[in-house]
Amino acid sequence: MVRPGKEAPMTNNPEALRSPGTTGARRDHRLREEVDALGFPLIPLTLRKSRRIVILRKADNSIRDERAGPPRLALICAARPDVLPSTTGGSVMSRIRGSVVSSLDGGLRRAVLALSASLWLGAAQAQETQIIYPGSMAVTGFSGTIIPNFDPPDSEKGGLPPGVDPVDETFIDTTRATLRVFDVSHLGGPAAGQLVNTPPPFEVTAEQIGQVFGVTYDDGVRDGVPSGIPNLYAGATSLHGIRIVTPDTDDDSRPERQRRGAAGATFMDGQFGTENGGGPGTVWKIDGITGQVSKFADIDTNSGPGIGNLTFDATHRQFFASDLDTGLIHRIDADGRLIDSFDHGVAGRPAHGLAPVADDGSVMDIQGAAFDSEDPDSWGYTQDERRVWGVSYHGGRLYYSVGEKSEIWSVGIARDGTFAGDPRWELTVKADKDYAVTDIAFDNSGFMYLAQRGPVENRYDYSQFADSGKGEVIRYWHENPDDPATESVWVEVPQEYAVGFPQGNRQSAGGLDLQYGYDADGNLDTSVCTQTLVNTGDKLRDNPALAEKLAAGGPLAVHGVQITPKELVKPDNVPPFGSWFVDFDGYFEDPEVEGHVGDVAVWHPCEGRAGYYEEIPGGYLPPFYPPDFPPPGNLPPCIDVEDVQYYCTPRGLEADLYLHDHAGFGGDSIKAQSRTPGVGVTSPMSHAPGTPYTIGITGHYPGDTVDVGLCFYRKSDKDKGGYYPCCKMTLPLRTPAVSCER
Repeated sequence: MVRPGKEAPMTNNPEALRSPGTTGARRDHRLREEVDALGFPLIPLTLRKSRRIVILRKADNSIRDERAGPPRLALICAARPDVLPSTTGGSVMSRIRGSVVSSLDGGLRRAVLALSASLWLGAAQAQETQIIYPGSMAVTGFSGTIIPNFDPPDSEKGGLPPGVDPVDETFIDTTRATLRVFDVSHLGGPAAGQLVNTPPPFEVTAEQIGQVFGVTYDDGVRDGVPSGIPNLYAGATSLHGIRIVTPDTDDDSRPERQRRGAAGATFMDGQFGTENGGGPGTVWKIDGITGQVSKFADIDTNSGPGIGNLTFDATHRQFFASDLDTGLIHRIDADGRLIDSFDHGVAGRPAHGLAPVADDGSVMDIQGAAFDSEDPDSWGYTQDERRVWGVSYHGGRLYYSVGEKSEIWSVGIARDGTFAGDPRWELTVKADKDYAVTDIAFDNSGFMYLAQRGPVENRYDYSQFADSGKGEVIRYWHENPDDPATESVWVEVPQEYAVGFPQGNRQSAGGLDLQYGYDADGNLDTSVCTQTLVNTGDKLRDNPALAEKLAAGGPLAVHGVQITPKELVKPDNVPPFGSWFVDFDGYFEDPEVEGHVGDVAVWHPCEGRAGYYEEIPGGYLPPFYPPDFPPPGNLPPCIDVEDVQYYCTPRGLEADLYLHDHAGFGGDSIKAQSRTPGVGVTSPMSHAPGTPYTIGITGHYPGDTVDVGLCFYRKSDKDKGGYYPCCKMTLPLRTPAVSCER
């Protein structure tokens, strides 16, 4: 484990370098060997004929033809109920993450996998009522594509008419999931770079919520009572592309796809959940017990860019959402009402000597000629200097990332939950590429984790939504002590994680979170808090140079989540054979797609102290006698305080008091009460010799100084009944500027 203050050298492992690709035949043979080992059947999805792949060039709108080789093979996970699929996604060719639609003699051959679909739906419908448990992992991603109302080529109608490009007739598959909640409590063995089997995940479809990216949980408080089962929230996104249509004009019962803005254009079904009243500024709520989906909040001024990310502030029971249209950070209460907003461009930048930048007012106008579905610059994003992506509440402050050349800032959240008006530049991200940081997370040891996502793309054929392959996952920590020669209080050079097996190990898709620990057999250990890093990525197991070694661990084209012990920073875990992998949708023969996976969030309420290798930073001031207990003479307090250590527990903040009875009073027990209004302090009634005195602190604001009144006494005196001697003192505790995770 690398401790704070120790920097690990970052080097590339030559074993991870990609070698030239194999031929189609060798690739299929390799895939057969991989899946034969897992017991999954393969079926061909194309015949041995060439196909046309449409690729739109931005500059001149021209297209080019490519010729396909041998047939692609798809892994049909649900076709054998006695075999547990890797993620039980069961996607089919017409519903692939990045659709490259096969054309055959002017028609089209569709792979009909009715058995796979019916088994999958049956598994989803058999879901238990509670969908979220400690360790549950929610992942967002593109739902896939389909040609609706399609007649197979061998039917009476004979498929698509001659000359019709199948890509023009391919739409979002609204019946497939854009959010899945995985049970990753049992990974099946030690980490060896393998794809792991999980039970069928709970699914939310594009028809229900459209395409989403950012996800977060609340604290599970229902009607004012903690339930231990949180709700899940997801924000609408443009990071999985923008697609528009106009009404059907050729009587094929399908609307007409449009590349550019056109009169009468609307967002394609499945883009923003418009069927359920959603839009590009919608935050959706998924009940953690019933799985019921409802619209939670709506930023109705968002014209199409969507929401960058979400975070929940458990101290004040409120949410924050970044708005890619205006650059504002919106504050939303627990009932979904928008309260107020923070404008980084105007109120934040001047705090670091930067000129204010107001929103330019640009919007996404899908009916205007300037809109180009393949040009994100025409989508109405606010200017880069004020564009907020990731948000994370931590230690009484809201941390957020700004721009493509990403900077991390924070702003305080006041006691009443409002923005404190004290924006602070934290650091400028040091990474190889100036990519946006779309997710931020903190562990209970003070590390800050950041995930990059490549620039927004939107190929017309659905194959690419981000420029993947160079995005990093890194972590920072505070300098200890602070180096006055550096501008930031954070270390200058972050530690980096190896993400995926392709060359460079930088396959981040922009989502991350912390998870509990795992034991040697891959079983979740909920007594160990925030000990594992989970992050999303593309092509996570795709490296021809390592194909033979990777084959034993399952298919190579994995787009999903990497699970890694958080101490394995580079050069450790290069290549990442010390990690486990989970695929988002269970379709494994699509290595060419990019950006189809989104964010990830884990429900990890802290179950205890295990897993911390240092206490949470805090302190105390010299104790003093309370005004109601003036002893005779000018005597020092009857107890010395040798040390105070803080920990997060399921009940909140706890402090271990190491006390010394220097006056020889002979006490062995304490009672504690708060002398700070609004703060609660509890203590056990007995004390084990040789151990610290433990008290619990609730209702305080992180970083507050809390006056704790102590009554130091002998248990034997108390047990006699009636009045008993008690040495009183007041101990001012400087609580950590860290919110205990729940």
